[in-house]
Amino acid sequence: MNIELKLNCKDYPTNIIVMGVFQKDAPQKDKKSKKEEKKEVSTTGWSKEVKDAFHESHCSHSFTGEIDTTDSFEAQGKKFILIGLGQKKSFNSEGQRKAGSKIQKTIRDFKDNICLDVDSITKGSMDKSIHSLLEGYLLSMYDFDKYKSQKNPSKVKKLYLTSKTKATTSKKLQKVIEESQAICESVNVARDFVNEPPNVLNSEYYAKEVEKDAKKIKGVKVKVLGKADLKKEKMGMFLSVNAGSAYQPQLVHLTYTPSKVTSKTKHIALVGKGLTFDTGGYSLKPSASMINMKFDMAGSATVYGAFRAAALLGLPIKVSCFLGMTDNAVNSLATMPDSIVKARNGKTVEILNTDAEGRLVLGDVLSYASDFKPDAMIDAATLTGACLVALGTEVCGLMSNDQKLADKLSKAAKNTDEYIWQLPIIDEWRNDMKSNIADLKNIGSTRFAGTAKAAAFLENFVSEGISWAHLDIAGIGDSQSHLPYCPAKGASGMMVRTLVDFIKSYS
Repeated sequence: MNIELKLNCKDYPTNIIVMGVFQKDAPQKDKKSKKEEKKEVSTTGWSKEVKDAFHESHCSHSFTGEIDTTDSFEAQGKKFILIGLGQKKSFNSEGQRKAGSKIQKTIRDFKDNICLDVDSITKGSMDKSIHSLLEGYLLSMYDFDKYKSQKNPSKVKKLYLTSKTKATTSKKLQKVIEESQAICESVNVARDFVNEPPNVLNSEYYAKEVEKDAKKIKGVKVKVLGKADLKKEKMGMFLSVNAGSAYQPQLVHLTYTPSKVTSKTKHIALVGKGLTFDTGGYSLKPSASMINMKFDMAGSATVYGAFRAAALLGLPIKVSCFLGMTDNAVNSLATMPDSIVKARNGKTVEILNTDAEGRLVLGDVLSYASDFKPDAMIDAATLTGACLVALGTEVCGLMSNDQKLADKLSKAAKNTDEYIWQLPIIDEWRNDMKSNIADLKNIGSTRFAGTAKAAAFLENFVSEGISWAHLDIAGIGDSQSHLPYCPAKGASGMMVRTLVDFIKSYS
């Protein structure tokens, strides 16, 4: 998307101008009067010419500025498109994001250059306003149309962001635009991977595509471990999940190193579950539950999206990313329930349910990532259906062995207006994951507290002294229809922005 900043703007550079419109605070109602008071809009900050043209148009009589409403009028050879923003006192960063989405959907079919009057939508600092607006605009442009014979991309040629703000801030605001584009592009890359069909995105193809994309980014190195490498690493759990697959397991190890590194440079590790399709193995899923199991690699796409954005932004933090890729298929070699395998860290695991496979892959990858001694390690996975029962389809589950780390992730989620909720890991659940005939078992004794018990299992593979957090994105990885900047169906890209914010502020 071609976006250009125009500051200290005396006149609009295009003939189509988009303006945000707030509702005017209603005056105190006279209780004796039976007349219904007319709802007015706020034109604060508008030029006198635009105000006069507005008041002469039909809009001044009918447009109320309520959220999600639009109208337009023409004046001086220009078309003014109005976007209702509701009450300014309740307008926030998420409101700006939703406004950006509404703007994109309103103007997407205009085959012109479009001007967006940023001053009319700003609340708070200009840089944060532009960032939120662009997130909403760019994220809502996304459409996975790769396999459609007819495509309908946005026809807008160029988007101008205009403001009367002095040009002295242009360098700072230009950086905001570039950062917003890098983050949104990375969210959309993650969405693309998740939306790919499983007959295309097998583990081998997935690893090659990530490697191809990552090699274009400055400061990034890529290492891909195949089946022989995993055997050398003694990843018995990971290999047990892959046993029935026609494709090689892949562990993609990415490293971003900033241009300036000192002894004080922090190191964050991101770990992702990359199950390109999950049949459930011998613990076969019902056919209805198998639909959308291509989304079971969303955790790996999420952490890759965050890693990618951090590298593109050139953040002064070392970031490693570890993606465990395989499918969970059934053939004569597939792992059977009641099997016992040995994990990379030497612990034995009784596999009572082959459909609880993600934790087996993650466990070995967490063990591998621990060897690099990061300051913090975060994994993301579509791990448990129990997370949807506990938190619904709008909230990410968070579990951690370090409250300070959990608090930082919660703050990052709040900063980006994404929902996250911490669940506990208690000794009773740790004990429930112990086996009678092995060190551990891969499911609990009951279905209760399934999300946190899965985290209690994963905790066994995090080396002592490493701060670790687990994000269960089973509910939020796809189909966030309540958010206008997310596809109603398909990959959401949620938690990428939270992780980027976390990495940016980590110290």
